[in-house]
Amino acid sequence: MTYADFELDDERDLVPAAWREAGIEGRVERWDDPSADWSAYDAVVIRSVWDYILRREEFLAWARRVASVTKLLNPYAVLETNTDKTYLRDLSVPTVPTHWSSRGLPDWPEYVVKPSVSGGARDTTRTTDRAEAARLAKELEAAGRTPMVQPYLDMVEAEGETSLLYFNGRFSHAVRRSAMLAAGATEADNPRAQLRTPAPDQVELAEKVLTAIPHDLLYARIDLVRLPGGAPAVIELELTEPYLFLTYDPRAPARFATALRELL
Repeated sequence: MTYADFELDDERDLVPAAWREAGIEGRVERWDDPSADWSAYDAVVIRSVWDYILRREEFLAWARRVASVTKLLNPYAVLETNTDKTYLRDLSVPTVPTHWSSRGLPDWPEYVVKPSVSGGARDTTRTTDRAEAARLAKELEAAGRTPMVQPYLDMVEAEGETSLLYFNGRFSHAVRRSAMLAAGATEADNPRAQLRTPAPDQVELAEKVLTAIPHDLLYARIDLVRLPGGAPAVIELELTEPYLFLTYDPRAPARFATALRELL
C-alpha cells in the first residue's frame, strides 16, 4: 500500500519480491485509488502512505472501510492512535520530554517545535529563541494543530537515533540514523543510516513498548535517542508507514515476508 509519489519508496519492489519468494502473491496499490477492490485481498499491508499527514481524516476513514472487508496490517486501532504523536503522552516508558502547549515553555538551551501530526521533519523548526519557539507553537494552535515542543538533544549528532525494527514481534535489525535537524544537514542526508547492534538497554526499552501494545503488529520501528544522563528514551513509535531499512540487511526482506505469512 503506497501513495501517488510511490517512486520515492525504494522498498516498493523489494517487498513484493520477498513475498513471492515466500509464496505470497501481492501487488502495489495506491491507498486512495477509488477503483481498488480491497475485499479481493486476503490482507492489505500499509506501507509508504506518506501523504496521510496532509489527509489524516481521509486516510483513517479509508482504513476503517478496508478493515471492514479484509485484514488490515497494521490494524486500524493502531493506525488511528499512531498517526497522531499525542500517543507519546500515554506511553509508560521514558520518552523525549515534550511540552504540548505554546504557554509556559520550559527553559531549555534549544527547542524543536513541530505539530503532532507530521512526518519527515515537515513543519519542524529548531531554534535557540524561547520566544520564537512559543510563537511557532502558538501558530500551530491557531491552525487547529497540537504543538510539540521538545529540547534539542545534542547527542543525536554524535550518536544519532537508533531505530529498532521488529516483524511480528521479533527483532529483525537496527540502524543508526543521521540527525535530521543537525546543523548543515540537507534533505538528502535524512535517509542516511548504517546497521547497528543495539545496546541491551535499548532492546529492553523497545521490547517493553511492544509488549504493552494489545495488537498483532506486522511491523514496528521504535526510534530511540539517549537523554543527557545517558538513558535511552523513545522519540517516536513508528507503526503506520515507517521506512523499514530493508536494503541495509540482506535477510530483512525475508524476515518481513515470513512475518506476513504468519499473520495471514
